[in-house]
Amino acid sequence: MLSLLACHVHAIDPVKQYGKLQVKGAQLCDKKGNPVILRGVSLGWHNLWPRFYNKGAVETLKNDWHCSVIRAAIGQHIEDNFQENPEFAMQCLTPVVEAAIKQNIYVIIDWHSHKLMTEEAKQFFGEMARKYGKYPHIIYEIYNEPIEDKWVDLKKYAQEVIGEIRKYDKDNVVLVGCPHWDQDIHLVAESPLEGLSNVMYTVHFYAATHGDDLRQRTEGAVKRGIPIFISESGATEASGDGKIDEESEEEWIKMCERLGISWVCWSISDKNESCSMLLPRATATGPWPDDVIKRYGKLVKGLLEKYNAR
Repeated sequence: MLSLLACHVHAIDPVKQYGKLQVKGAQLCDKKGNPVILRGVSLGWHNLWPRFYNKGAVETLKNDWHCSVIRAAIGQHIEDNFQENPEFAMQCLTPVVEAAIKQNIYVIIDWHSHKLMTEEAKQFFGEMARKYGKYPHIIYEIYNEPIEDKWVDLKKYAQEVIGEIRKYDKDNVVLVGCPHWDQDIHLVAESPLEGLSNVMYTVHFYAATHGDDLRQRTEGAVKRGIPIFISESGATEASGDGKIDEESEEEWIKMCERLGISWVCWSISDKNESCSMLLPRATATGPWPDDVIKRYGKLVKGLLEKYNAR
């Protein structure tokens, strides 16, 4: 009975259980230094699927899907993005962050970009840190997926943006992207950031495209002491569409669980592609019955139930 009660607390209020997160060596830990694995989902681009950026969706993902973390992808490209319409972006982000705080789950504020925008990112994350830095719920992801940027340039960017965050928030976890769509984690292992605490590095995988080679690269980095957080992943091809490879997805999740790596799945959206989890007739706020959850969404929900609700 006590064991069941402890698991129930884990599923219901992860922030109450873990408190302020910290990074010790290659491991994400709770306030007492015990290892933690966060598991959850990412909302789609805010400027493409804004209807899911609301309190009800967060409550559904916590209570029905057993998420311990939710990622808010604040798009910096495509139409109506943050650069073009920051007021609208904040109208999307604010209810998600505030609902996550109220629901006691962690929330990743994701600068969803594919190119360096140093000054813009510094201004944004400075504002986020001033507004939310006092809450242990917050995780900052300062660059979603670098494509052409070299690691030396990303290190400089990270130092500047993290420096701005630390003016107002001394210790919440910051996630740093690495070159080539967050796949060249070996470059990080060769030359990690220095002089910074509570920093982790992101790896993104799409299981039907990325298999043993990227898994081995990821495990090799962890063994070299690099703290990794998989802030975006899918069971599909790298395009987000095509084949759903459940076998490769299972291998990825097993590796994450074995190595203590947190993982987030993409995405809560209703696009006509394999990695979108919901049908267009799904309500914006949830709850979402099985008949509006697509095949991949059911796979993700099952994984979250297996690992977070046990």
